[in-house]
Amino acid sequence: QVQVVESGGGSVQSGASLILSCQASGYFYKRLFMGWFRQAPGKEREALAAISTGFDETYYADSLKGRFTLFQDIKKNILFLQLNSLKPEDTAMYYCAANEGVGGPWYRGDYYQYWGQGTQVNVSS
Repeated sequence: QVQVVESGGGSVQSGASLILSCQASGYFYKRLFMGWFRQAPGKEREALAAISTGFDETYYADSLKGRFTLFQDIKKNILFLQLNSLKPEDTAMYYCAANEGVGGPWYRGDYYQYWGQGTQVNVSS
């Protein structure tokens, strides 16, 4: 059973950066397809980025305009999401998700079988 656990959230001021971590376990890491989503109160869940871990192929939402970057530590089975130039509208719960496989509709939440509990990011102006 795949498990993913997020960490790294916090409260920062506008313009700051954060690095979120997603620790995966329970499956061969390089055979996972993993994504990051976020959800703010009263809003729909938003797909941010995804990666085919074994191929190191990444996908990003156009709306991010290059502010967020994925990278991974394959030896430690950790996926990172670096958040740069944070804005108050980035305030949300950030979730890591995983699926067994090499790819698919990465922007769809129902594509992923396994979800973490989330890590909260608060950005003040």
